[in-house]
Amino acid sequence: MIRTIVVIGTGLIGTSVALSARRAGVTVFLSDRDPEAARLAEAMDAGVACAPPRQADLAVLAVPPSAVGPVLRDAQLRRLASGYTDVASVKGEPERAVLSLAPDPAAYIGGHPMAGRERSGPLAARADLFAGRPWVLSPSERTSPDAAERARTLVELCGAVPVVLQSRVHDEAVALTSHVPHLVASLMAARLTDGSEQARTLAGRGVRDVTRIAAGDPGLWSDIVRANAPAIAPVLRNLQADLSRLAQAVEELADPACEGRPAALRTVVDLLSRGVAGVSEIRHGDEDR
Repeated sequence: MIRTIVVIGTGLIGTSVALSARRAGVTVFLSDRDPEAARLAEAMDAGVACAPPRQADLAVLAVPPSAVGPVLRDAQLRRLASGYTDVASVKGEPERAVLSLAPDPAAYIGGHPMAGRERSGPLAARADLFAGRPWVLSPSERTSPDAAERARTLVELCGAVPVVLQSRVHDEAVALTSHVPHLVASLMAARLTDGSEQARTLAGRGVRDVTRIAAGDPGLWSDIVRANAPAIAPVLRNLQADLSRLAQAVEELADPACEGRPAALRTVVDLLSRGVAGVSEIRHGDEDR
């Protein structure tokens, strides 16, 4: 049973967790290194911006991957909660930091709700952000059954679907489905800064769809890329190889005298066809998540 939680970090995800828990009748205490962010979340009725009067049932660490270990250590030294989880989008590095730094690593289980928005901050939070979405739980070799059950209860209170994955499996999956797509969106969006006024005038839904997620916080995303670099790098290398093939093919198509134009066109068709096949593998849901 979860009656009280502490949310450390009142950005988009942390405040959404708080709003979801509050809707389920849980008492929520809010904390953020920026007191104004915590007060703003409090004004949204996400909880109260103060320390709990007694040990909470669960603490949710809504902080960047590099901060999970140190923040958990400090929270456990203060006996802030009976159980601990996080919502960082990388699981391997935080897990290693917890096993190294935490006074009680058994009380922690990694977590990652597979939901978000291109906007950041508490004002972007939604109580229904996690409804029907997968929420990964990544137990370490030390995670206790009690810690796992507390986190699972929170996931279900938020309306999400718990999915248990080891940290390495999780990190490889999100490198392909989340982290590299964000980088690709950022690269494409960056090209627009060099575009003509006419190009910006003609920008429609296609380019908006491709670049929407590029609006994420660069500080947070650089920490994610650093933390998950071992899984991201091979995906980027494969993407680079495909992009090199495509660029070469298009250059040949641009040359009317090139004898390799039929083969170049087949290369383009092959890459586009593989893209169509890839789209069919995606389980479509709420496009804002």
